[in-house]
Amino acid sequence: MDYIIETKDLTKRYGQHLAANAVSLHVKRGEIYGFIGRNGAGKTTCMKMICGLTCPTSGSIQLFGKSAQESGKLRSRIGSLIEEPGLYYEMTAYENLKCKCLMTGIDQKGYIDGILELVGLSYARNRKAKAFSLGMRQRLGIAMTLVGNPDILVLDEPINGLDPQGIAEMRQLFVRLKEERHLAIMISSHILEELSKLADTFGIIHDGKLLQEISHAQLMDKCSNYVEIITPQPEQVSVSLEKMGYTRFKVMDKETVQVFERLDETAAMNRQLILDGCTIVQSRIVATELEDYYFKITGGNQNA
Repeated sequence: MDYIIETKDLTKRYGQHLAANAVSLHVKRGEIYGFIGRNGAGKTTCMKMICGLTCPTSGSIQLFGKSAQESGKLRSRIGSLIEEPGLYYEMTAYENLKCKCLMTGIDQKGYIDGILELVGLSYARNRKAKAFSLGMRQRLGIAMTLVGNPDILVLDEPINGLDPQGIAEMRQLFVRLKEERHLAIMISSHILEELSKLADTFGIIHDGKLLQEISHAQLMDKCSNYVEIITPQPEQVSVSLEKMGYTRFKVMDKETVQVFERLDETAAMNRQLILDGCTIVQSRIVATELEDYYFKITGGNQNA
């Protein structure tokens, strides 16, 4: 597998506190990687280590298939926005980007205007950053990460604090950057439903531990609606479902069968089960949300 970021047992300890505990994550080229976790779960710590902003206590990081320690130049190919955009608020959008270009040795005509157009800030080119809304500041912060034409963006909570319109605009921007620039984008957030609309792969972190990496298709499959059948005859129900052509169902325990397909045919399915002599105590459609799945695997709840 061609991973552009790969960590192995990445650990960061502050005194007795393990902020990151043996985290092994994998980000592929050209994908959006959603890093999911509550505030304090370890997302920012891991991102800082990947970007070289703090040193691991132990473990290793590979970038582009090479050890990050092999060459400092590797990290110059990462654009990062960690915690707050580093903006000069008395300067205009153009001037902020000009400073970043001077720092990176870029002197190309039209370069800055191209980035401003890409992030949707051409109209605010000569407006001071202090007059920007939160969403505009986030856009300018992302514009700053694009200076130098990075291959990877590492963005820590980029949609935090935005209104619904701002979140939708940022989502469109990330998809555009992925498709037009073929960037790998690692985005952390605790807003699970928004990441579910955006990411190709998810890493779920809790109390410093990476609990799971899962593709969008796998996650949506786990979070999709299903029919729950309560019956004292799960084996007989299984035989009947197979006769009806069902293949995506599972016996969960001695009295529960879950069916994951043809939900629009549930009434007809129930009738046939009864005709086949199955005792059905209850049959209902269950909707599982992404947050429900998250709380299930972390062993938490919404009020924890």
